Amino acid sequence: MSEIKFNTIDEYISMQPEEVRPLLQKVRQVIKEAAPDSIEKISWSMPTFWQGENLVHFAAFKNHIGFYPGDRAIVFFEKRLEGISHSKGAIRFPYDREADFALISDITKWRLKTAGEKKGK
Repeated sequence: MSEIKFNTIDEYISMQPEEVRPLLQKVRQVIKEAAPDSIEKISWSMPTFWQGENLVHFAAFKNHIGFYPGDRAIVFFEKRLEGISHSKGAIRFPYDREADFALISDITKWRLKTAGEKKGK
């Protein structure tokens, strides 16, 4: 991510390469549909959806879209993440493959349902 500052998701997307913008808009749309009452903001220099707490973040990188639902979501959705590049708290959707929008939606809905729960639960 660059050092360029932006205040809204629209600004963030407008600063990305033209060919990546439609994918970012689709990710945004899928998240918004899954969490319609959430608030869009920028947090950690990334587009973020918030509802009582940060639900999910996403960001554009050189070769992929990063989706950040947190470590508990990665564990919960471990089986569905087989074959998708991911780490403790991040999922990477490469530009050369169709992103799993159903998975993004399901994770966002799960995050909404579990928001506010303590990590130990």
